[in-house]
Amino acid sequence: MTNPLDYTAKKVLVVGGSSGIGNGIAQAFRAAGAEVHVWGTRASAADYADEDGSDLDGLGYTQVDVSSPDALLSAPAPFDGLDILVLSQGSVLYKRQEFAPAGWDKVMSINLDSVMHSAQRFHDDLKAAAGSVIVVSSIAAYRATMGNPAYAASKAAAVALVRTLGQAWAPEGIRVNGFAPSLVETKMTRVTTEHPERREKALAKIPLARFGTIEEMAGVALFLASPLAGYVVGQTIVVDGGLTL
Repeated sequence: MTNPLDYTAKKVLVVGGSSGIGNGIAQAFRAAGAEVHVWGTRASAADYADEDGSDLDGLGYTQVDVSSPDALLSAPAPFDGLDILVLSQGSVLYKRQEFAPAGWDKVMSINLDSVMHSAQRFHDDLKAAAGSVIVVSSIAAYRATMGNPAYAASKAAAVALVRTLGQAWAPEGIRVNGFAPSLVETKMTRVTTEHPERREKALAKIPLARFGTIEEMAGVALFLASPLAGYVVGQTIVVDGGLTL
């Protein structure tokens, strides 16, 4: 019997795959046999060598500023063709920076605009491969996030984009889906997870009484790209330990 989670010979690009959830997804696809390339913000893979939550061993790497449409669209294609595109890029600004035009624009350009531009950039390759797009959103799409209007709005818009692209591209053989994590211990969430009082309050709201793991998020991505999810289109799976119930 064929293993539906065997990605041998598949070509995977993870945008935002240099650290955190995206990096975990990249390494999970690699472990399942895929050839994996990531786009990140630093000049080279070596610049992540001492970074907690970054493991670029065995992965291809290109520096791409996805906040710039010109840079995104002119970046070299990682492969001849593409089977799976994972869009895990994300930015959040604290201390009410997102209320100012510059902060709002920066977060939206990365969390929303670049998601659309990346998907469109690789549309033809994905169509040829009957491939899959996976967008990493957040439960901020479904509930208020105090002090982060751009982050919340961008994640809600990403959920709507998944629905719309899912409908538009399914007739071409491309499945577009996503998932929305709650708190996972990464460098982006340290403002909460490494603050004792905030950590305690956050855990108290989660029915499973723990944060999610990067491995659990990667498992959802592997599922969504697999034949096991072959009839799933335009959906964003909430992966939050019950927080939004």
